[in-house]
Parts: sequence; structure tokens; C-alpha cells
Amino acid sequence: MKLCRFGQPGQERPGLIDADGAIRDLSAHVSDIGPDALSPDALQRLASLDPASLPLVKGEVRYGPCVGGTRQFIAIGTNFADHAAESNLPVPDEPVVFQKWVSCIQGPNDPVIIPEGSVKTDWEVELGVVIGTRANRVSVADALAHVAGYCVINDISEREWQTERGMTWDKGKGFPTFGPIGPWLVTADEVGDPQDLGMWLTVNGRRVQNGNSRTMIFTVAEIVSYCSQFMTLLPGDVITTGTPPGVGLGQKPAPWYLKDGDVVELGIDKLGTQRQQFFAWPGSGPGTKPA
Repeated sequence: MKLCRFGQPGQERPGLIDADGAIRDLSAHVSDIGPDALSPDALQRLASLDPASLPLVKGEVRYGPCVGGTRQFIAIGTNFADHAAESNLPVPDEPVVFQKWVSCIQGPNDPVIIPEGSVKTDWEVELGVVIGTRANRVSVADALAHVAGYCVINDISEREWQTERGMTWDKGKGFPTFGPIGPWLVTADEVGDPQDLGMWLTVNGRRVQNGNSRTMIFTVAEIVSYCSQFMTLLPGDVITTGTPPGVGLGQKPAPWYLKDGDVVELGIDKLGTQRQQFFAWPGSGPGTKPA
């Protein structure tokens, strides 16, 4: 089952993607695709609906973030050995955990604002994990039972703020618009094995990232279990699980980064695609000055 949120920012409505790829309005059955809608029982109720009985959403619409009410946006760094190498970082013995601020979350195709003065804004296609039920100190064997589904995330990063402005990565990860999520939350049963998903990203049509979740150092189950040892994961929380090689930081013969007007497109097997145009703050594009 593919779930989405559609409409203008702050006014998103819950939707279901039918077999023809059209959006069906779920507003009569659930208030949002958020914490209360992500438990196994709640998802089963939605899955039991006949999509043809739901109102068809006509015309072009904006996709919002595919999950609402997220309280924790957790990220895993250097989770592909070849990405660790291109970043000149050791392969970690344990997952590298940091936070992206929830205020950076936005729709998958919304414009992205390059921060004022930034010269190192970078891209990262990542597999997103959406928590469905509360998880605290869960085992690896039980971890995936707490996952509602998966989505595409662009873990946009400002490398100077991440690595040159002190010891914490978080500062470079959570600028406004740096967390595109969606277009869909695809439920775990439809995705199947999360460790067998192709991942790709282009910049201005140039393919720069090609990877597969099978080469992650730590699996989704290991990541969920690990994080749950020192925090409580809550329904609606999102974990973004690391990127394959090919980011701007690792380009040869020299790094290069995003600039005003660049277009980034990315996707993951079964989970859909995203497209963002980047604008230099304050710029001249839509929504260029963050509130």
C-alpha cells in the first residue's frame, strides 16, 4: 500500500495511491498519515478499503511529506563503506547517529534553499524508515515489526557547517528545506526486503549516485534495534539510513557542490522519485526566503 499526503504546506490531506497511480482521498477514514495511522491495526483498516470507493483526486497536486507529526528525525552517517572512503572517514564499528531537525522536513518536490553564504551544499539519496509502533530496547530479530514502511529521502547537507564548524554534524543537516521526504510511504509488506533496493540520484541530468541498500554496513533491522537501545522510537519518527557513494564531497578530481538553479532528481526502487530545484538564499525562486 502506498500512502501519501497532498495539498498546500500545512493543509495536507491523507491519500492512497491506487493501482493506476492516481491519488484517492482518505480524509473520510483518517485525519492524517501520522502517528495514529501507522500501527499494524490502523494500516490494516486502510488496506481493507476498496480504492475505487474513495474520492479520486483530479488534476496536479503537491505532494507533502509522506508522514506527518514526526517528532524525531534520526540520521545514520557513513553507512556505506565506499561512501565512508570517499569522505575520508573510517568504516564505523557502530552506527553513526545524528539528528536532522524536524523543521527541515518538506515535500519531495518542493524547492530547496541553499543557505546564505553556503558553498558546500550537497546531495544524498537515502532510504527512509518510518516507525509504526513504539520501540524501546528491541532486538534485531524484532526490529522490523516496529516499521510501518519506507520512503525516499534526500539528506541534503551543508558540508562546511557539518565538519568545519565544530564537532557535531547536526548543524549542517537541518537547515530549512533540507529534509525532502516522499512522495509515498510504502508499507513494509509491499516493500518486502529493505536490503534489496536500488538507489540513484542525478544533478542536472548527470547520474552521480548509483547504489543498492544491500551494501549498507548496518541493516535497517540493526539500525532500528541500535537506536532503540538509547532512545524510544515513536510512531511517525523517521530514520534516514545513509547514502551510497557519489556525493559532491567525493567527486573526482575535486569536490563540487550545488548552486543556484541546479536540479536534483532521485529515486529508490518501489518507493518513487523526487525532484528539487535549488535556489540561493534569498534568491528569486518560489519560497526562497524561509519563514
